[in-house]
Amino acid sequence: MAEPILEIEGLTVRIDGTKILDDVSLTIGAGELLSIIGPNGAGKSTLIRCLDGLVTPDRGLVRVMGRPLGSYTRRELARIISYVPQTGAPSFQFTVRTFVEMGRYPHLGSWAALGIEDVAAVRAALAMTETDHLVDRSMASLSGGERQRVFVAAALAQGGSVLLLDEPTTYLDYRHQVQIVDLLERLHREQRMTIIAATHDLNRTVPVSDTVLALREGRVVLYGPAERVFDCDRLATIYGTEFRLVPAGAGSPPLVVPAVNGR
Repeated sequence: MAEPILEIEGLTVRIDGTKILDDVSLTIGAGELLSIIGPNGAGKSTLIRCLDGLVTPDRGLVRVMGRPLGSYTRRELARIISYVPQTGAPSFQFTVRTFVEMGRYPHLGSWAALGIEDVAAVRAALAMTETDHLVDRSMASLSGGERQRVFVAAALAQGGSVLLLDEPTTYLDYRHQVQIVDLLERLHREQRMTIIAATHDLNRTVPVSDTVLALREGRVVLYGPAERVFDCDRLATIYGTEFRLVPAGAGSPPLVVPAVNGR
């Protein structure tokens, strides 16, 4: 494994008295693409939010580049980690340009204007996500796929080396799902970004991942290479339902399909 960039030890989280994460431990190497899978309520989103310091665990520790996460200021952490939440439909009327420029806040003083480096970072993020033609559009006017790519652009404009995404393909049609996964794979391969995505997408996001963490009821039930996911018994353990695997051609992993009436 590459040098660790994130280390999670014994992470336990309770919310309103309910245990959401239960003794979760893992190490994420620099440049790794990790998918976090599991059924609804398994703790995927809570784990992502813990890694960005938005949820404080009851027990356990998160280290970022060898330092306890809590030792960073929000501005310092934002220079390392960018977070893309589940976007839904935005209620704000910022233009795409303004929204992506806001991603530069960790590098600016109070009320400071964008400098040359900031403008260059924004342009690069827009070009990388192929959203530069949308800069004058209102965020509220965008389709789900366009909006998701703009959220990623704003995260990239932060200039961090770690990208956290919470279900980045949810609510998107098939074309936009493919676009988002292609973008993540390109960022991973060409930029060597560390990417951690909570996802339900077993057939697109998981196959391009280096490692998969599967959660069920807040506990780790699988942590290892992506190919280990493609086993019907293992999938049934994770999701509590039956699956079948459909051959997808030479060199490709099988497609994961939920079994219906035992078929």
